Amino acid sequence: MKIEQLGRHILAEFYNCDKELLNDHKLIEKFMVEAAQEAKATIVKSVFHLFNPWGVSGVVVIQESHLTIHTWPEYGYAAVDFFTCGNEVNPWVAFQYMKEKLKSEITETTEVPRGLVDKIKLYSKNQVNPTNFKTSV
Repeated sequence: MKIEQLGRHILAEFYNCDKELLNDHKLIEKFMVEAAQEAKATIVKSVFHLFNPWGVSGVVVIQESHLTIHTWPEYGYAAVDFFTCGNEVNPWVAFQYMKEKLKSEITETTEVPRGLVDKIKLYSKNQVNPTNFKTSV
C-alpha cells in the first residue's frame, strides 16, 4: 500500500555517545551540516548554541525542512530529528551519518509520516490539487 505524504520525520535517540563531543557546539554543528549534505539536502542556514555548563542545541534549516539536535553530555545522550520533504533527500542517510559521528552505541528511532495527503484533502478548506503532492512511501 502506497501512503502519500509530504514529508518523513525521523525521531532518533542516541545513547552512550562520546560525552566530550556532545559538548562541542562547533563540532556538533559541523557534523549536522555534513549529515544534511550527505542526505543531499539544500542547506539554508544553521544555528547552534552551547549551554552553560554543558549541552548543545541546534538546527540546520534545509530547503526540504530541518535537522535538529539537543545534547545532554552528562548522560552521553542526544535527541535528533531529521525532517525532510520530497523524494530527493533521504533522512536515513543523515541518521546513519550522525550515528557514526556521535559514536553512539545504542539508537532508537521512530519514523513519523508528515502531511498525509488524504488528511490534507479531508481537512483543507481550500481546493487541493492532487498533482501537487510528490512524496509517497
